[in-house]
Amino acid sequence: MSCCGSALIRRLYRCGYTVLDRHRHTESYLALVLRGSYEEAGDRGCFRVQAGDVLLHSAYEAHVDRYHSCGAEVLDLPLPFWTTSRQAAMHVSDPDAIAQTAERDPHEAVAQILAVMQPAERGVDDWPHRLALAMERDPYLRLDAWASEHHIAEATVSRGFRKVFGVSPSSYRAQQHARRATHLAASSQMRLDDLAQVSGFTDQAHMTRAVRTLTGLTPGAWRRQAANIK
Repeated sequence: MSCCGSALIRRLYRCGYTVLDRHRHTESYLALVLRGSYEEAGDRGCFRVQAGDVLLHSAYEAHVDRYHSCGAEVLDLPLPFWTTSRQAAMHVSDPDAIAQTAERDPHEAVAQILAVMQPAERGVDDWPHRLALAMERDPYLRLDAWASEHHIAEATVSRGFRKVFGVSPSSYRAQQHARRATHLAASSQMRLDDLAQVSGFTDQAHMTRAVRTLTGLTPGAWRRQAANIK
């Protein structure tokens, strides 16, 4: 899995049937679909989006992008450092007007999107998407119990999930733990040992290793850097 670095203000066109393997952006950004359609499978679930849709990404999210036959033109715009949203997929009625605003003032375009966007039901209603959401909600979710409850063989769960999300369920869950810890470290004053527990780690040392792998910093150093960036 590659890391794409800082999110840039960019307008990109991807040809039909292009697949971008699982990759990670280190900053928060939004993707506004101007034309075409594609599917994104990432740390917030799996979504099929089309013109006018907006996907919100917080820092250090990872995802796979699969472009449909017509391809897609997408405008990426940076968001404040640790932007979060309860819903990843939103919609705006006039994406072309926003794109024109972005040419003059990207910050104004972002403010415009955040002011007018409305929730959009773009989640893919299949079991890999539901498992991803379940792992996001519950850091202690047992994969074997989930597979048994949904009458799916564990091997099928592993293969099917990896095919959609580009990573095994256990690795996905571990990365969710690390992202949860980085978010709480940046957005709260929770003690680090308590933070480790609510993030799904067995102990603080385990959390420290995971956060350092994700961000290059210990949780304490990450918290101090995040405070300076805000």
